[in-house]
Amino acid sequence: MKKQKFKHKNEEEIKAYIAKHQLEAQRTESGLYYQIVKQGEGASPDPDSNITIAYLGYLTNGTIFDQNERLEINLSEVISGWIEGMPYFKEGGEGILLIPSHLAYGKTDYGNIPGGSVLIFDIQLISVS
Repeated sequence: MKKQKFKHKNEEEIKAYIAKHQLEAQRTESGLYYQIVKQGEGASPDPDSNITIAYLGYLTNGTIFDQNERLEINLSEVISGWIEGMPYFKEGGEGILLIPSHLAYGKTDYGNIPGGSVLIFDIQLISVS
């Protein structure tokens, strides 16, 4: 029952954020929201791809919890919201992922991210290999 309450709370929080910032994000069946701001022209990653990205991660209140100008990582090693969301991007593309807590760290605190938090990432997909 608690998981459903988190999902509902996160869904409302994401919808409010989208409305406030006038985004045109798409929703997936899992509850992930994404918006491609700049369409890339290269390959799209699959769940086992090595990717190079630049990103800024923050909460809906604007608090930044992580950023990186050039991260090289295998997509299988990240939160499920990224595994699901990154294939919507193409190399050179930029966009936003709005990730409910059940596709991130759940109800558990993770570093400076409070449990149950919606995570927002501004992402630039630099390359896929």
